[in-house]
Amino acid sequence: MAAAIVAAAAEAGDGNEVMVALRRRRSALALALGIGDLAGVLSFAEVSGALSDLADATLEQALTAAIAERTPEEAPRGFAVIALGKLGGRELNYSSDVDLIYLYDPGTLPRRPREEPDQAALRIGQRVTELLQKRTEDGYAFRVDLRLRPSPEVTPIALPVEAAISYYESSALPWERAAFIRARQAAGDPEVGRYFLDAVQPFVWRRSLDFGAIGEVQSMSRLIRDHYAQGQRFGPGYDLKRGRGGIREVEFFVQIHQLIHGGREPALRAPRTLDALAALAEAGRADADDAAALAAAYPLLRTIEHRLQMVDDLQTHSLPQGRESLDNVARLHGLADGEALLDLVRPHVERVEAIYDRLGGGEARRLPADADALEAGLAQAGFADSAGARGRIEGWRSGKARSLRTPAAIEAFEAMLPALIDAFAAAPDPMRAMNRFDNVVERLPTGLNLYRLLEARPALTQHLGAILSHAPALADQLARRPELLDGLIDASAFEPARSVPALAQSFARAGEDYERYLDRVRRDVNEARFALGTQVVLARSDPLEAALGYARVAEAAVEALAGAAVAEFEQAHGKVQGCELIILGLGRLGGGALTHASDLDLIYLFSGSHEAESDGAKPLRANDYFNRLAPRVTAALSVPTAAGPLYEVDTRLRPSGTDGMLAVSAESFADYQRTRAWTFEHMALTRARPVFGSDTDRMALSATIDGLLRMDRDPARVRADAARMRLEIARHKPAKGLFDIKLGPGALVDLEFAVQVLQLVHHAGLTPDTGAAIDALISAGLMPGEIGDAYRLLTAMLVTLRLVSPESTEPAEASRLLVARACGLGSWQELLAAHARARQSIGALWLEVSAAKGG
Repeated sequence: MAAAIVAAAAEAGDGNEVMVALRRRRSALALALGIGDLAGVLSFAEVSGALSDLADATLEQALTAAIAERTPEEAPRGFAVIALGKLGGRELNYSSDVDLIYLYDPGTLPRRPREEPDQAALRIGQRVTELLQKRTEDGYAFRVDLRLRPSPEVTPIALPVEAAISYYESSALPWERAAFIRARQAAGDPEVGRYFLDAVQPFVWRRSLDFGAIGEVQSMSRLIRDHYAQGQRFGPGYDLKRGRGGIREVEFFVQIHQLIHGGREPALRAPRTLDALAALAEAGRADADDAAALAAAYPLLRTIEHRLQMVDDLQTHSLPQGRESLDNVARLHGLADGEALLDLVRPHVERVEAIYDRLGGGEARRLPADADALEAGLAQAGFADSAGARGRIEGWRSGKARSLRTPAAIEAFEAMLPALIDAFAAAPDPMRAMNRFDNVVERLPTGLNLYRLLEARPALTQHLGAILSHAPALADQLARRPELLDGLIDASAFEPARSVPALAQSFARAGEDYERYLDRVRRDVNEARFALGTQVVLARSDPLEAALGYARVAEAAVEALAGAAVAEFEQAHGKVQGCELIILGLGRLGGGALTHASDLDLIYLFSGSHEAESDGAKPLRANDYFNRLAPRVTAALSVPTAAGPLYEVDTRLRPSGTDGMLAVSAESFADYQRTRAWTFEHMALTRARPVFGSDTDRMALSATIDGLLRMDRDPARVRADAARMRLEIARHKPAKGLFDIKLGPGALVDLEFAVQVLQLVHHAGLTPDTGAAIDALISAGLMPGEIGDAYRLLTAMLVTLRLVSPESTEPAEASRLLVARACGLGSWQELLAAHARARQSIGALWLEVSAAKGG
């Protein structure tokens, strides 16, 4: 229905003179929409959407005319109109201003001879504004507001696109972030508009959860309430837009939540208020009842606002003071009188005000400034070393740390400190947690977002206390990247890691340039790894399940980053027809069970002939092509970027080790393994699994590996070679102590060697999954049944201790019960006894396997 009205209005506006045509079209549409609105045929969304569509079309026609008047021979290009506010959200009123920013590209903007781009852009902008808002006998088309551009008091009305981007990257004010939630291109050159909007996305949508948005937006709200004090109280004269519980507070509620969460959840970035409310409720970011109340109030308030503006086309938002005028507005809405209108609107306004005011929270609690009172409070909270805790707090308050040198950071820090101290007091080792948090405070360049996050989500302080008390590996990671804590807000952070395809899809490149993409994947992957470690520390996940999750995350990272590196390489060198990269995962990656600290053992192979040549601008023979590509894949997976490091990559298991080429053909690899490989290389193949490549190439390589593992071998030689290799490892990498779960007598390396020897000798249990291989070997009668439990216990200990005691030393006393329970036992002493039994069983197995004669 609304589309038909717009079409009819367009016909009514046809004419040779642009200014006349634009005004008549607008008048015809407003009349038709008003009739449809009052008759109940059109909804608020249809009316505001149709008005917004008309504004877009009017802007496009005005801009085309402005350029054609000056340079008739030139196509309209190089100039873009960005819409904000209600037009940006496609929620225009009958009498709304249109909030616009004019941008231009100096290189493509049409201009007259000897005319500078800035002069041409200024005149085009002035003419567009005139065509829209100059009052004639036909009225006006739209009032234009250009005050939302950067520094409007000193800048021209049209800005070079690069200058605008530079402003938003470096000098923009907090309120401008909220304004840009609803930014879109309304008219002009789509390339200029798209380039600008893409460039300012990081300014608007910060990846870190930004709870400072609450304070920033509410400070604007307080200014509005103070400035428009007369219209704040509900009743005649109430300002529907700016009053307490009014339209603006619904919009601010939505924008606050979008600014907090939208950087991480693109689905929340809807520019239309009602769409955004629905998205926030669906994602659980807004209470469902609150969202429903706001969704009911908003269209009603906006519709009554429309009724006000139907009278004499006034740009007003206030209910009339006079009874007769208020009755008139009520009757336009089908009500008996003004009292009925007030009764209809009042409960919605009261509910909106209550919901919005709750965002600010209550009176903030603060720790005492007086040293004696502070120390006494810390002792009462449970700090055995209350003097030491007081000294630490006084050190933070001294302002020596970089993250505590601005008034905003100090205010946020003091606001979150009471809840943090409560959490540390309840932690197993309060002073350890406090000292590790000091490392975080000292290393942060700016702590504002972290402190605001902890203030807004006090429950996170409990998690933080446990992490800092128990897990130095996670504490160190947090000190480097405090935004890792953001991910723990989502309930999904405590769920098992998703499947490899689902994770790879989430890591996939989404239009970013290559360097930004590497940064983003590092953030995503490290966030997932941090969450898995936190699950173990908080006893939300079994360590064995976490090990599988770590491996799925790593495999998805290989798939995503290798794919991106290949695509980037192909831009210069093209593709090698009939040849593709294949990546073989070995060790823990191949076995599908990693720890927090695991590196990635990889072999790079390629299918097809090494004689083939690529078809790009810089062609390469296949051998050179893949040996240049492989280091780029390694770099994508390992080189630290601004977002930090990712994985250590180990390629020493490739044919001929460090003396061999980094990438070889799959055919050469198979030939090497059949004819020249050492026994330890075949042992490594027992945990080999393709983790990148086409399905066809993966299947072919898996079949090749299976054939290699089933080759006939001299059992005595296999056992002797394995025993010799194990002695070499013991000589060059001695165990660090009793809690080195990998090395030393009866540790995991002994078990893995025993499994691999039995796999090669008996061709049994040929799966890269060590746990499944052990189960198969037990079923075949090749090892005792208790070995399965021993493997699971040691693996659980390894995963947990990599977090709790990265140096393989005995865990701190406060963390020992956590380790025991993670391994399924009730006390540290029970764990020590079970650990001793497991090591004894494995040691006996390895002695038997390595010393056995014959098959």
